Amino acid sequence: MKTTRYGSPRYAQKTDQRKERNIDGLTPEGLRLVLGQQAVREVIRVWAARTHSVLVQAGTGVRSQAIRRFAEDQGVTVQEVPRADLDRLAGGAFHQGVAAFAPPLEFTPWADLMLRADLLAVALDGVVDPQNFGAVIRSAVAIASAPVIWAESSSAPLSPTTFRASAGAIEHATLCRVQSLHGTLAEASAAGINVLGLAPDADEQLHEAALRGPTIVVIGSEQKGMGRSVRKACNRLVRLHQSGKVQSLNASVAAGISLYTSMTKLGVTNS
Repeated sequence: MKTTRYGSPRYAQKTDQRKERNIDGLTPEGLRLVLGQQAVREVIRVWAARTHSVLVQAGTGVRSQAIRRFAEDQGVTVQEVPRADLDRLAGGAFHQGVAAFAPPLEFTPWADLMLRADLLAVALDGVVDPQNFGAVIRSAVAIASAPVIWAESSSAPLSPTTFRASAGAIEHATLCRVQSLHGTLAEASAAGINVLGLAPDADEQLHEAALRGPTIVVIGSEQKGMGRSVRKACNRLVRLHQSGKVQSLNASVAAGISLYTSMTKLGVTNS
C-alpha cells in the first residue's frame, strides 16, 4: 500500500462532485476517512487494532492527545501531522485536529432484516444532506438500535461528513442499503410488516395508532417529503403530533420521535 511520509493512505483531494459519486466514502485504498474527535474515538473503540491509522494534529489540546493515547493503547498506529496536512486531507471539512482511516462499513442484507420478528427500522427517502443522514443514524442507534434502510440512489453518500454528523454512531449501526426503496417497502408491506410513512397530511397520528409486529418508519426529505412511489408502498400513513406553528421537523428529530413512539407502542426495548 502506498503511503505518505506520515503513514496515512495516499488520499488525493476530490471535488465535491467526485465525493457525491463515492457513495461508500472510501479512499482509493478501500479505507474510510473519518474526521472529528467523537467519530474517531468510536472508530478506535469498535475496530481497535483493525483501524489502519490515526492522525493527530501537532500541538493540539488535551482531548486530541487523549485520543492519541487511547489509539496507542489499542495497538493503532498514530502519526502526528501539521494542521495544514489535515486541512488538505479533510478538503475543508471540520476535523477537530484528528482523523482516522477505518475499515469499510458492513451492510446487512434486506433479506436478513425481513426475518426479524421484532424489527423496528427507519427508512430514508431522498435524504441527500450528509449532515441530516448522519444525524438520523445517530438517533436510530441511540434511541432504538434501529436498522437504517436507504436506496443506493437519491441519498446522501457515506462521506466523512456523514460519519462525523453521526458522532460515531455509524460504527454501531445496522445499515441496509437497497437498490430500490419503494420495491423493498412494497415487499415488506406484502410480508405483513407495518410500513408507516410519515406524512403531515395523514389523518392518523402515530401516538394514537395501534401497532403490532415488525415495523418500518419511513421518513422523506424535509423539502419534498416522501416520493410518490415510496408513499404508495407504505401500508399506512401517519403524522406526528405538532403544535401547527412549523410545517416540518428536521429528519433526525422526526426519526427520534417516531422511533421512540413506536418503541413505546410495540413494547420494544433498546438492546
